[in-house]
Amino acid sequence: METFLETYYSIQAGDRTVWDGTEVFQDANYTYFIIYADQTEAIHMEQAALAYYYYENDYRNVAVPVPTLDGKWFSVYDDTPCMVWRANHRPVLPKGPHGERLAVFHMTGAAYPYEPETIFNYGQWKELWIEKLTAFENKINWEAHNHPNDYYRLLMDSMPYLIGLSENAIQYMQETESEQRFHDTDQATVVFGRYKNQLESSLVWGTEFAVDHPARDLAEYIRYQLLYAEDPLRDISLFLNDYQRIRPLSIFSWRVLLARLLYPVHFFDVIGRGFSADQYEGVHAELAELLQKQPMYEERLGFFFENAGINPEALQIPVLHWL
Repeated sequence: METFLETYYSIQAGDRTVWDGTEVFQDANYTYFIIYADQTEAIHMEQAALAYYYYENDYRNVAVPVPTLDGKWFSVYDDTPCMVWRANHRPVLPKGPHGERLAVFHMTGAAYPYEPETIFNYGQWKELWIEKLTAFENKINWEAHNHPNDYYRLLMDSMPYLIGLSENAIQYMQETESEQRFHDTDQATVVFGRYKNQLESSLVWGTEFAVDHPARDLAEYIRYQLLYAEDPLRDISLFLNDYQRIRPLSIFSWRVLLARLLYPVHFFDVIGRGFSADQYEGVHAELAELLQKQPMYEERLGFFFENAGINPEALQIPVLHWL
């Protein structure tokens, strides 16, 4: 890697270290990473442009790609197309409550002067959820037939329940699409594929960026808290209050947020990893744990509006009585 960086990028990074299990190199100011190009060139370039946009807007914990000596963004390392990204050693992180910082991040993203195409998911949740559910059903049936093991037996047993959850969320999202009570903060902005407090990190990857409704980040952070925090409701309430000091949520946002929390993304993420697993013990343990946690997740979700200080009846927001 050291020779590769020097030959193609004129980077003389002599200090070798390990970052999250990956060998990287450092010079006086930066750490350099080789990221394999596992998406289309258009996706990588749109994410790279957003990374530079945030970096230039004082988000110095965002890694940015480095061009080769001949001005190309892609090169070949170990016979595989890749990009080299660099990160500051000791970036100054934005300060303030977490919710406020996420709101400012979204406000900055909403001001991005271009409209990405390949990483744009705004307004497409219902269709994407239907496609995912259909594709996963077919793939699971095929895999379970060819891999009759404990993991796929557990997955097949739980599929009717996961299908029911998905259909509830899709129906709720379909009804939400006719909601007219929205405002400027509902416009598309930069979000993360799965937001789990990345803004707190000293290294933010542009390869995780997408363009979507800001409620996506709120929902994924809240989902993680509902699943794994010991007492999440107070922290979620503070997080949402802090966020709304900068970007108040519309009725449409609240409904979109609940729809995403209803859709069992956390299960589909595990199932997706299972499709490429060589050994099934890990995904079996993950799936079993999520199934065990799901009643608690649904119970906590049932208090979501009340905990957020929202009166669904007064605001004419539909609720699901099975929660």
